[in-house]
Amino acid sequence: MRDYQSLTHTKWDCKYHVVFIPKRRKKAIFGAIRKHLGELLHELARQRECRIVEGHLMADHVHMCISIPPKHSVSYVVGYIKGKSAISIARRFMGKAKNFTGESFWARGYFVSTVGLDEEVVRAYIRNQEKEDEHYDQLKFGL
Repeated sequence: MRDYQSLTHTKWDCKYHVVFIPKRRKKAIFGAIRKHLGELLHELARQRECRIVEGHLMADHVHMCISIPPKHSVSYVVGYIKGKSAISIARRFMGKAKNFTGESFWARGYFVSTVGLDEEVVRAYIRNQEKEDEHYDQLKFGL
């Protein structure tokens, strides 16, 4: 039996596979930024009553399986997470001023797919993403 979550009048299980990238797919997620982002993304999700079930930060993109209650739209939650994390990165690592909006870290769009009954497959894919990318790179260069 699946574990459903509850709101006042709703039982739900809404999980999404979300991927987003830094502007121009720069390899900007490493070192202190990577450590900071890992904690920050979980905190931002909690602030919107969401939970990151599985996540992986690559140098040039972010993968996450996120549980979002049906009272929030996916675009609202992803926009909130990307916006607040960009502001945090700008303030902490780029020395920007208090009122900086953070629009220069993440690219505008994102990928989203519903997880449905394939949750374990999606979570395994996210967990093993780095190995998959390395394997693909080796094939591409003929190694």
